[in-house]
Amino acid sequence: MATRVVIVPGNGCGQVEQCNWYAWARDEINKKYEGVECILRPMPDPDMARESIWIPFMRDELCCDEQTLIIGDCSGSEATMRFVESYKVHSIILVSPCVTDLGEENEKLSGYYDRPWEWAKMRSNTQSITVFGSTDDPYIKWAEMQEVIDNLNPELHKFHDRGHFEVATFPELIPTVGRRVHQK
Repeated sequence: MATRVVIVPGNGCGQVEQCNWYAWARDEINKKYEGVECILRPMPDPDMARESIWIPFMRDELCCDEQTLIIGDCSGSEATMRFVESYKVHSIILVSPCVTDLGEENEKLSGYYDRPWEWAKMRSNTQSITVFGSTDDPYIKWAEMQEVIDNLNPELHKFHDRGHFEVATFPELIPTVGRRVHQK
């Protein structure tokens, strides 16, 4: 059973309380699931989202461990995937994940994309994996998400009308979190 949920935002979200669905999801999770604490904190280096800074922060400051469900959004998904290559967690939920720097210099400098993804390690270091993605995402082509899906065999929530999930609420996320946190 997970006792902690950590939301790892996408890059560019320095003000996490006002960005997308993050604060709404934190509040819903904290309200609905007794004994589970959902954490949302500003990430260091929010614009570059460098792996060399985010992974230690996730480990040391957010205390991601075997009782933690990590929800990663966009760049937060890539940070989450790299994190579980090295560390065990309870489960992960990836929102709009990708596998390349998308031709963006800022993404390239983050450090997530300069080596092969270690899919087997990711699968062995977590009890369950869920992916939320939308075929009409304006930033990440479906083929990027499909590669994650093909290699991680997650529970998939595929949409055709959600774009990049840049919304104030994300109601489909909450029951998925509930199933995951109660999973032994």
